[in-house]
Amino acid sequence: MIFDLIKKRNGNWKDDTLSGLTVALALVPEAIAFSFIAGVEPLVGLWAAVFMGLITSAFGGRPGMISGSTGAIAIVVATVVRAGNQHGEALGIEALGLQYLFAVLMIAGIIQALIGVSKLGRFIRLVPHPVMMGFVNGLAIVILLGQFDFFKMPNPAYDSTNPDSPARIWMEQGGLVMMGVLAAITMAIIHFFPKITNAVPSILIAILVVGGISATGIIETKTIADVLYEGSGNRELSNSLPVLSWPGDIPWKQEGVALLIIGTAFSVAMVGIIESLMTLQLIDDMTETRGQGNRECLAQGGANFLSGLFGGMGGCAMIGQSLINIKSGGRGRWSGIVAALTLTAFILVGGPLIVQIPIAALVGVMFMVVIGTFEWATLKTVGRVPFSEIFVIVAVTLITVFMHNLALAVFVGVILSALVFAWESAKHVRLRLDDSQEGVRIYNLQGVLYFGSVREFAERLVPSNDPDEVIIDFKEARVCDFSSLETLNGVTERYKVAGKRIRLRHLSPACVNMIDSASPLVTVEVAEDDPHYEPARM
Repeated sequence: MIFDLIKKRNGNWKDDTLSGLTVALALVPEAIAFSFIAGVEPLVGLWAAVFMGLITSAFGGRPGMISGSTGAIAIVVATVVRAGNQHGEALGIEALGLQYLFAVLMIAGIIQALIGVSKLGRFIRLVPHPVMMGFVNGLAIVILLGQFDFFKMPNPAYDSTNPDSPARIWMEQGGLVMMGVLAAITMAIIHFFPKITNAVPSILIAILVVGGISATGIIETKTIADVLYEGSGNRELSNSLPVLSWPGDIPWKQEGVALLIIGTAFSVAMVGIIESLMTLQLIDDMTETRGQGNRECLAQGGANFLSGLFGGMGGCAMIGQSLINIKSGGRGRWSGIVAALTLTAFILVGGPLIVQIPIAALVGVMFMVVIGTFEWATLKTVGRVPFSEIFVIVAVTLITVFMHNLALAVFVGVILSALVFAWESAKHVRLRLDDSQEGVRIYNLQGVLYFGSVREFAERLVPSNDPDEVIIDFKEARVCDFSSLETLNGVTERYKVAGKRIRLRHLSPACVNMIDSASPLVTVEVAEDDPHYEPARM
């Protein structure tokens, strides 16, 4: 990375507390913005950040990782909220969209908890490095693009009936320049302040300095209050406590409702788990430690369930805020707990103060997060790694950026990587001819025999070209799947029809067991003189 934003060091109570305070400041505008994306009130997103952050920090599998309201989840649930509101208007049920949302989160939480209990979180290790790079780069670009929306304002001439009329337009030139200058000051403080001292997180200092400049009244710039007003028409944060929000009015028997809610819940669960586990892996690499994926799945599930039960919009791990926490020295569970408790205090008593924070300061923080998140090493891969790897990186990045579907991006990346691996592996199956034994032809096989390589293997064995006795030596190879067993069965039959005999030898114990298990379905013969293993039963 261009900047050394992440320092590998052990945390302590002071670092965790200060970093938690810093993270809490950064959580507010994100939670509010994501609430608007999901089509719910800001308080729904803020309490979701509290529940997600508190529960995952206390019980999750990755100390130092921050969870809260996220854009990925907001985009997924926005559809079900809109559908619920439309159904509510038709049925005369107020705020039915929120009930749909809460039901989705509770079901998604159960799915995530089951994934953790079933120990399926380990499958994140199957994600290849190019997919990880594409995911990180795509997420960095999404975070970057999301910040530019803060430089816009509602279009006073907006016409909903005119598709060419934008709902938001750029601020006037003076406002843009001022926000840009303040964001640049924020970035400069974050970069240079650690050269003076590391006693206090540079991000916290940057927010306080820029906030102080704005508070003097010398300049006027956009604040959190302005963002809040643009979305809800209210410049103040509500100070009400969360209440139990059981979704009891959902018309489950209405056609398509159950499928919509359960399908969305599955999408939320998968997107949340993938983003959380990949963020966990990223933090592991940065801190040279190792988190517990299954424990994180369980904690994420519990947090989403309770978030839905008490009126939150759910969420998952936040790569931006997690990097802010790590950069500020937060390493333990206490940092996330402090962030959640501080956010609670902001909601209940600190609203009038927190809404005065300049958006430019938080934008500057997120710009630095983008710089630290993007894998700049990707730019050096061109011409140095196989084209297929670069293609996977670009594909995952583009899907993440343009479709905002992290689960789909990772899934496509894994499939592409698997196909590339299968294609390349099929090229590395070799048959070496050995006629040292009179009357017996030995084929020394090298490589992995599986569905991608069996065709080329079978085409090289021609009974008419071989003597009556043929042995295939698996000392440097192995049988991998049922396709390879079926191919060996077919080759055996071909030689038998030609009046010749083909046997296998030097099979590993795992291969022998596989052949034994499939003996009712396939017939292959293992050489009786195999010096290492018992012959497989026919």
